[in-house]
Amino acid sequence: MWVTKIGGDMVYEKLGDSSLNYDPCEYPGSKLLFRGPKRALDEDYVAFLGGTDTYGKFIADPFVNQIEQKLGMACVNFGWANAGVDVFLHDAGVLQAAQSARAVVFQVPCAQNMSNRFYSVHPRRNDRFVAPMALMREVFPEVDFSEFHFTRHMLQHLQSRAPDRFSMLRKELQTAWVSRMRLLLSKIENDVVLFWFSKRRPSQDNDSPDVSLDPALVTRPMIEAVCSHGVEVVEVFESPKAVASGTNGMVYSRVEQAAASELLGPISHAEAAQALTPVLQKLIQ
Repeated sequence: MWVTKIGGDMVYEKLGDSSLNYDPCEYPGSKLLFRGPKRALDEDYVAFLGGTDTYGKFIADPFVNQIEQKLGMACVNFGWANAGVDVFLHDAGVLQAAQSARAVVFQVPCAQNMSNRFYSVHPRRNDRFVAPMALMREVFPEVDFSEFHFTRHMLQHLQSRAPDRFSMLRKELQTAWVSRMRLLLSKIENDVVLFWFSKRRPSQDNDSPDVSLDPALVTRPMIEAVCSHGVEVVEVFESPKAVASGTNGMVYSRVEQAAASELLGPISHAEAAQALTPVLQKLIQ
């Protein structure tokens, strides 16, 4: 069961008969429900911000939990499904928790799940397409945008239908991503580890990155553009061993198999914990 808190009301979305208990919990000042168990914020901790893979969907022992065991320090999971930059930028509770942490790990978010000059997204469910802006209608006058509910579906359609015009939209999203990321990192005011966790390498398709693999549309030059003093980068991309393993060890129902295949599995989470732990050990010592 996936739980969303919108406008003070709990919205429950049935995702099948998975037996994995995410123990959803909330933290002061935030309108979101995160993966538990809940951790105390009045003691030393490391904050983990990110998307579906940070949350650890379908993963019994996500990398956040493994790092907590290795560090011997509480690791607070602020992963949120399909999170874009906007959801964290406008969440006072998460920003405060990040500022108070001993260190912050921020999984590189995708570029399509945020409001921009072409279209707007839901402020918390950033993958939900809300409405096209005037510029979008001007560039794609033949498209009926009422057919789309999710950003990825819309962008895939536009990319296949009008690749030349789509390049304008891609450039806008990439420029907005760099600007929004810089703003978010300036608000955190803490040691940040920018964490690339993906099925692809950050240098793959730098000229025209596809929207299919997260973090969608993000390239290595974009990451370099937001790195400044106090920001380290750790890269973990799907290894041959992880590819061969597929969804082995993931916990999901039959109807969730397709969704599980798009996410990183237990081997990738173990590799993420191995890569991040020594970096965090230096930061918290």
